[in-house]
Amino acid sequence: MSKSHYTKLIKDEAKRLGFLSCGISKAEFLEEEAPRLEKWLNANMHGEMAYMENHFDKRLNPTKLVEGSKSVISLLLNYFPSEEQNPDSYKISKYAYGTDYHFVIKDKLKQLLHFIQEEIGEVNGRAFVDSAPVMDKAWAAISGLGWIGKHSNLLTQQVGSFYFIAELIVDLDLEYDNPVTDHCGTCTACIDACPTEAIVEPYVVDGSKCISYFTIELKNEIPTEFQNTFDDWMFGCDVCQDVCPWNRFSKPHNEPLFNPNPELLSFSKKDWDEITEDVFKKIFKKSPVKRTKFSGLKRNIDFIK
Repeated sequence: MSKSHYTKLIKDEAKRLGFLSCGISKAEFLEEEAPRLEKWLNANMHGEMAYMENHFDKRLNPTKLVEGSKSVISLLLNYFPSEEQNPDSYKISKYAYGTDYHFVIKDKLKQLLHFIQEEIGEVNGRAFVDSAPVMDKAWAAISGLGWIGKHSNLLTQQVGSFYFIAELIVDLDLEYDNPVTDHCGTCTACIDACPTEAIVEPYVVDGSKCISYFTIELKNEIPTEFQNTFDDWMFGCDVCQDVCPWNRFSKPHNEPLFNPNPELLSFSKKDWDEITEDVFKKIFKKSPVKRTKFSGLKRNIDFIK
């Protein structure tokens, strides 16, 4: 069987499993990313996310993560919702409306790897969904799935940016895709709209100023200098994506597990102000919001009230 045949088999199966798109690149050292990552870390733009400093070599070289790896298979999974929250509500990032994406995507990736092994033979590989030092966006861009926008998210002309990125790194030679061109042009909508001015220059986000960082990653108190800048976001933030012109092409996902608990959509600010731990556990039973815990969500609400 030829590389092109294997490549087509994999891409067809990825589509059948519900992935938006699939691109493939050669597993090798990310030469262009290395100085960028080093500069970003040296500027302390990762804030208290100390894990970003770990495994620098592995983060840049997939062959150090998966022995004998030859190809990085990048996949996108849409999470754009068909309905959004009550306008009179504290806001939650769209990616966290439904079941935690780690579980949903990991299951699909395992199915894809199993398919590859069944159809092609003995192939070793590992699935990655945010769970290891893999530069998702860089690999997706190299694999031709989109370009990195000025807000540092992956963008496509067809469907914008509301999707998850995941990878399978395998020891199989495949046909590789080519990167696409950047289509941000002179637009600065994301930079102008960021409530905390976290996009410090085009393509550079100071993670330590991002609302998503404050409401999810930061374990200590939120610095008072950011009072009145959160625009009612209590978990994550979608502002830079919401204002992006390319997201007018976003289409609702068709993954039932990403559908939200109806209470999440109907709750008003008053409901959130009065939320109990039991209600929190019920609404966010399998949600990524559990990461911030009840106490973290209450801290965020108190900060933006």
